[in-house]
Amino acid sequence: QVHVVESGGGLVQAGGYLRLSCAASGRTFSRYPMGWFRQAPGKEREFVGAISRSGRSTVYADSVKGRFTISRDNDKNTVYLQMNSLKPEDTGVYYCAADQYSIGAPTSTGDYDYWGQGTQVTVSS
Repeated sequence: QVHVVESGGGLVQAGGYLRLSCAASGRTFSRYPMGWFRQAPGKEREFVGAISRSGRSTVYADSVKGRFTISRDNDKNTVYLQMNSLKPEDTGVYYCAADQYSIGAPTSTGDYDYWGQGTQVTVSS
């Protein structure tokens, strides 16, 4: 069982940056691939990025590639999402998730077993 809590959301102007954090409970954090997803009002939850257990492999959605960076600190049981050059279309609730079984950096919501409550990111134009 893993409990994850996101933080770091807020209101930022277009072109600005934010860093989201996701703190996870448990002593087996390093065994879980971790993912970030987001959901805008009236839209389905979509994949943003994911990171493998070791942190050596990352995958990003095309819409954020080159602007967002995922990293993890297994000693601190924390995964980060650095978001640069933010755009209004990045607005949404951002969720962190842990995958109990997969290998690599999964991209589907169905791969993930444990989800946080989300943190709101609002980018103004």
